[in-house]
Amino acid sequence: MMNLSPTEMDRLVIFNAAQMARRNRSLGIRLSHPEAVAYITDEVMTAARRNLPYAEIRDMAGRLLTTEDVEPGVAQMIPMLYVELMFAEGTKVMALFEPIQPAEGAASDDVVPGEIIAGGDDIAMFTELPAITIDVVNTGDRDIQVRSHTHFFEVNRALRFDRAAAWGMKIDRPAGLGVRFEPGVTKSVRLVPIEGDRIVRGQAGLVNGPLDAAGARDEALKLAQSRGYLGA
Repeated sequence: MMNLSPTEMDRLVIFNAAQMARRNRSLGIRLSHPEAVAYITDEVMTAARRNLPYAEIRDMAGRLLTTEDVEPGVAQMIPMLYVELMFAEGTKVMALFEPIQPAEGAASDDVVPGEIIAGGDDIAMFTELPAITIDVVNTGDRDIQVRSHTHFFEVNRALRFDRAAAWGMKIDRPAGLGVRFEPGVTKSVRLVPIEGDRIVRGQAGLVNGPLDAAGARDEALKLAQSRGYLGA
């Protein structure tokens, strides 16, 4: 009976994938991303077990594959490869930068399969939505960050602004971005309406339902007032 550690099991997976890569290379099949990674990894790990010098292994690793050996775009998918190697004196990590180099004489192709090519012009967002600009002051003692997806009516209670005017609005920023409000500083922010079904749940718990329901804003303002939200 043979008991293998998780590291040894990983080594077997790498070896089997590398063997598939070798088979495909012998048949003239260009390697996929996992096949190329497994092939390079197996070769350098084997060289370490043979106690070849570190610098020699790193040099050898950069000459194992070229762009003609792999599918289009694979080389760009492997800008760096970290391999943990077992030498006689102990374990060392080897960092291989751009291990798959362009083939000699190969035509240069700047287009990578699957990449996103954006236009050079600026993209205008929310241009057709009715926007408002309000002044906000942070009365707290630390910075407050508000993200673009947040229903602005429900932001931190220490921010003082006209909350009724901010009902159903969010910051005019791309997804994932936001605005930082420093203590004591008044900042003007541009808000645009939340679109879609206009149903807000969670957040500060002041709405938890449709924004356009009859009496929803008045009820939320009363709740905000009772909870100490400035500007309500």
